[in-house]
Amino acid sequence: MCPPADQPISATNGGEEMVPIINDGPHISSSTNGQINKINENTSQQPPAVKSHKGLYGRASDFLSNTSNWSIIESTLREGEQFANAFFTLETKIKIAKMLDEFGVEYIELTSPAASPESRAHCEAICKLGLKKTKILTHIRCHMDDARLAVETGVDGVDVVIGTSSFLREHSHGKDMTWITKTAIEVIEFVKSKGIEIRFSSEDSFRSELVDLLSIYRTVDKIHVNRVGVADTVGCADPRQVYDLVRTLRGVVSCDIECHFHNDTGCSIANAYAALEAGATHIDTSILGIGERNGITPLGGLIARMMVADPDYVKGKYKLSMLRELENVVAEAVEISVPFNNYITGFCAFTHKAGIHAKAILANPSTYEILNPADFGMTRYVSIGHRLTGWNAVKSRVEQLNLNLTDDQVKDATAKIKELADVRTQSMEDVDMILRIYHTGIQTGDLKVGQSAVLDRLLEKHMPSREGSPNGSANGNKRARIEGATA
Repeated sequence: MCPPADQPISATNGGEEMVPIINDGPHISSSTNGQINKINENTSQQPPAVKSHKGLYGRASDFLSNTSNWSIIESTLREGEQFANAFFTLETKIKIAKMLDEFGVEYIELTSPAASPESRAHCEAICKLGLKKTKILTHIRCHMDDARLAVETGVDGVDVVIGTSSFLREHSHGKDMTWITKTAIEVIEFVKSKGIEIRFSSEDSFRSELVDLLSIYRTVDKIHVNRVGVADTVGCADPRQVYDLVRTLRGVVSCDIECHFHNDTGCSIANAYAALEAGATHIDTSILGIGERNGITPLGGLIARMMVADPDYVKGKYKLSMLRELENVVAEAVEISVPFNNYITGFCAFTHKAGIHAKAILANPSTYEILNPADFGMTRYVSIGHRLTGWNAVKSRVEQLNLNLTDDQVKDATAKIKELADVRTQSMEDVDMILRIYHTGIQTGDLKVGQSAVLDRLLEKHMPSREGSPNGSANGNKRARIEGATA
């Protein structure tokens, strides 16, 4: 599961301590409640990390680019059902569909009603939910029998697909391009006659002959499909190939262009972005990227990428604070954990450890963050109980504990923490005890800066169990919140 934004959460990396930092803006501002000193007088006037796709870190896009005008076709309830562990009950599907509607996706794609009687019943039930924002699609083979079933379920649109590569024409359905074109026209005209949306997609597009693709896309565009689809069915495409194909296609058809990217070779997010730059309008996603084999473009990963391109556009369309909950629900349903390095919501997504990083993050988070965790209801953390810690991070903890130490004293205490952390990672309880013992020693005059041996004796006296097994190991994996700190 993903860590909640409003509660301390447990570390899973051997007791390493993280200090959460509450944030309410993209950059750190003056601290409140007198607990954290003002770090930078001008931080509240600093620009956001990313202005737009033409802003600080972006480049001007060409006239075809749709990086600020795109839609999501969310396929967790279709592609996601093909994930190895997936078995969605109707109750689970309804819950996910309602959450996706609240999140704000433009379309939800459902498994074909021709797949099984239960799939048809589920499709009909979800169509009757009366979702507020989201249209319901179903994904079918290019076959009239499937089309007849689909239009009877009450869906808002039908996604038609058929393999066009030589591999699939020979080993899957065994049809030639003449048959494919004729059948596509028949199915499209039938669905259109029912007054609902229709998309025609090739399958295995990037291993299909370009002349075949452009010919059939031009044909279906002339009979006014709403969208044509490009599918990297085996995940073989790279961003340059995607850009070239979509850009070429954009010059051939006037309808919208939908893209579906599998992640077998790790390019699904980059490919989705390249497609939008080339003029695509719709991207297929699934929550956590679940799907056939390694799945497809993950919803969270696409959102992360597009937030850099145009954050205002993304924040204006989608309820981003729901992303963590959506992923937790799906992860539980398919019995997996949210990866530690998951986009936005992963355990380590906004965790900072190295001393140089921690110092900069405390001064201005945009130094080492391209995304603002507050936009997603998340919290950033600074890890301090380890050998890489820096004195600025320790100073923040000192101030949280209301201890009166000079910078030289904080640096001295930090040196001891690093020394002990060379033996084992220090829990937050360990760090707090070291700092309190150090502070007491300074206040009583028993300790001065640089007296490492004296500090060792004080620690041995007041922390007799600090050697050997980790002190307080049962509670060592806790995170402590820096109250009142803003980031």
